[in-house]
Amino acid sequence: MVTLSHAADTESISRILRVNPVWRKMQTAGDAVNLADTTLLHAGPAFSDPTEIVRPILNSAKVALVFNGAAQDFEEAEHLVLSGAITLEPAQDYDVVTPLAAVVSSKMLLHCIEDDSDANVRSFSPINGGNGPAPRLGTCSRAALEHLTWLHDSLGPALSQVCDDGITLLDIAAGSLLEGDDCHGRTPVGTRLLLEKIRPRLQVQPRVEKYLSFIEDSPSFFLNLWMAASKAILLGARGTTESSLIITAAANGRETGIQVAGLPGQWFTAPASPPHGAFDVDLPPSRALGAIGDSAIVDILGFGAMAISFSNAQQKNLGQFLPQDGLSTGALLTSSPHPAFAELGLRVGLTAREWLASNRQPLVSLGILDNSGEVGRLGGGIFEQPRSLATDCVEALAISA
Repeated sequence: MVTLSHAADTESISRILRVNPVWRKMQTAGDAVNLADTTLLHAGPAFSDPTEIVRPILNSAKVALVFNGAAQDFEEAEHLVLSGAITLEPAQDYDVVTPLAAVVSSKMLLHCIEDDSDANVRSFSPINGGNGPAPRLGTCSRAALEHLTWLHDSLGPALSQVCDDGITLLDIAAGSLLEGDDCHGRTPVGTRLLLEKIRPRLQVQPRVEKYLSFIEDSPSFFLNLWMAASKAILLGARGTTESSLIITAAANGRETGIQVAGLPGQWFTAPASPPHGAFDVDLPPSRALGAIGDSAIVDILGFGAMAISFSNAQQKNLGQFLPQDGLSTGALLTSSPHPAFAELGLRVGLTAREWLASNRQPLVSLGILDNSGEVGRLGGGIFEQPRSLATDCVEALAISA
């Protein structure tokens, strides 16, 4: 259990506890964050140049560019990216969070999550692709393009009609934890509870049965919404002078990175090793991509692998890949009980100062992708955030003080 020792960290924690994330609407990325047609957003910190972009993200970028109408085919799309005509930038620099290798283009619809009492605190996430050739898996094919098109031309407009009164998300997350989710690697309960809220409005839409069956068959559907909710919660503390509360956490397949509330916009990075886990397919370990995805924001808040003690199913799936006494890591590193989860005693908020003072590393549950971009998801595992991230943050805060 963390005892906060710095006034700025205490203040930033109090700020995030006041945020009540609500799903308000769907917007295109062009409208939501003024995303240019020539820019794509990806998970994690920035790549140093186009040649460094990992193949799964490049694949998703190719599909996105054809979807957006910027390229006629995948070959032209790849040329646009590698030549620098299309730029890729970190999604979280736009307050967008995107899973694994999924990229966001200007015409894609995003969930808009706002603080119920302060609309200036808001974040965004793309529609979860469910099973099949989903964008997050980083494969490039005609099927992936067709699925992306269906998500935005059919399901997306229907979703726009179900959230205009506001869908609260803290209650869904609390209910899902009570029934064994961890709100990252496992979200089927959260998806069911979300569907219970939106079903009455969804049922009046044309082709409702297809929409319902898609969500029912997509246990991770709630995850994208909760990723954005987690980001919105942490954004409540952005700009707290001298605070070491981590408000950004993500990886791009090559590097993992964080940002802290006291130095918003400044990335601290380290090499991203593959998650420690097992494959579901018969391929050598060398095919594993380094850690990837903005979904680490969920764990850094206090859920996912940091809340694995609440999920027996996740302990069974990933327990063998946890460090020694890993079940207690979340409770020991996070800063404060969250009132919305009082029945569970779940704690939230990780500061770089307290991380550096501990002998533990924050844990993230992640899918493992094929670094060749051919197979998609290989399995799942646990990623331990490198300690150097906390060291670099604390040193930078000391210099800026």
